[in-house]
Amino acid sequence: MRKVFVKTYGCQMNVYDSARMTDLLAPLGYGTTDRAEDADMVILNTCHIREKAAEKVYSELGKLRRLKEARARSGGSLMIAVAGCVAQAEGREIVARQPAVDIVVGPQSYHRLPELIARIARGAGHALETDFPAEEKFDALPDEGMSAAPAAFLTVQEGCDKFCTFCVVPYTRGAEYSRPVTQLVQEAERVVRAGAREITLLGQNVNAYRGQGPDGEAWSLARLMEALSGIEGLARLRYTTSHPRDMSDDLIAAHRDLDKLMPYLHLPVQSGSDRVLEAMNRQHKADHYLRLVERIRAARADIALSSDFIVGFPGESDADFDATVALIRRVGYAQSFSFKYSARPGTPAAAARQIPDDVKDARLQALQGLLGAQQDAFNASCAGKVMAVLFEKPGRQAAQAVGRSPYLQPVHVDGAAGLIGRIADVRIEAVMSNSLKGAFVHQREKAHLN
Repeated sequence: MRKVFVKTYGCQMNVYDSARMTDLLAPLGYGTTDRAEDADMVILNTCHIREKAAEKVYSELGKLRRLKEARARSGGSLMIAVAGCVAQAEGREIVARQPAVDIVVGPQSYHRLPELIARIARGAGHALETDFPAEEKFDALPDEGMSAAPAAFLTVQEGCDKFCTFCVVPYTRGAEYSRPVTQLVQEAERVVRAGAREITLLGQNVNAYRGQGPDGEAWSLARLMEALSGIEGLARLRYTTSHPRDMSDDLIAAHRDLDKLMPYLHLPVQSGSDRVLEAMNRQHKADHYLRLVERIRAARADIALSSDFIVGFPGESDADFDATVALIRRVGYAQSFSFKYSARPGTPAAAARQIPDDVKDARLQALQGLLGAQQDAFNASCAGKVMAVLFEKPGRQAAQAVGRSPYLQPVHVDGAAGLIGRIADVRIEAVMSNSLKGAFVHQREKAHLN
């Protein structure tokens, strides 16, 4: 059997895409390997969001070129493919800069991998595919062969129509597209049969989901989740990433009404300054976001909130930064992600006057200190509580397993190695910097081993 090694960069949608690429290659006789040195084909599934993302890919390609040359000297071969958003953004430049690359395939075209591999096998040179046929892609993906961990991902929506001035997603993933409800329910049923107890619904703007339902109507994300909740064996639902503009009334109500929807919501705001939000083209104001938070918490009082923040956006003043700090203090987050602004070529903000790096560094340090303190406080508030934990993988210690709380926190439990894929009640006994440690609540444990 030939072997494929897939290195995944970036978001959870790329994790989903990487898994589907291996599904596509299985009928061609490719098994998976964890080492590029053991592979007949290497796929770099790339992300263009983070700073210097493309340069990191080219650095990795330099290592693979040397591996490919060594393989050729010993009479073997290695096929190299670049997939994902860097592939979409860089296109032919990838092959020009690194001729060792055989295939360049965008995130909406990876269903054509078998065809591209055949083209290379026929000696047709390099293969480049960077179209945007999202609907065709999902129709072409294999139905069977998917393996599922206890917690699985399911892409329900792709692309973005928002055009935030800092973001490359509309240019690398295309326009918003929502998959049909029937297709999603069938895929969810398959991953549950394969062992998944929890499914996270994915999308660049997942709450903009408007997929065609079996009744011919456009279904909202809330209505889709209601349908998925009826799948026997599925215990938990999550979704990410959301845009404040698309938090509809029925989606807020779903946090109150759907028992399987976990009390955790990632709702990026990026800034607390209306002036910066307008420059970002976020199409909402800070007050709108704060009112949304109030409504969400009124629907589900124990919900844990997460967000994204960009500091040092072009034109951000001290007062603008202070407004972001004030919003964070007012909301109180369970966890969040924060980054210095870095220009993405081709985006409107890249042409604006940039803020000095030392100012960005100072603001980021202050922001992360505040966000870290809020995360610590939230985790500390969980000490002594009993939580239902879904065990996902072995821990570092013998007989230990790691799971996730309803609030997405990692939880380590000794003596739980045999419970991977199951849910058990755990009392939180200790709080670490980025995780929790707990012990079984024995009298209730059996009720959740199902």
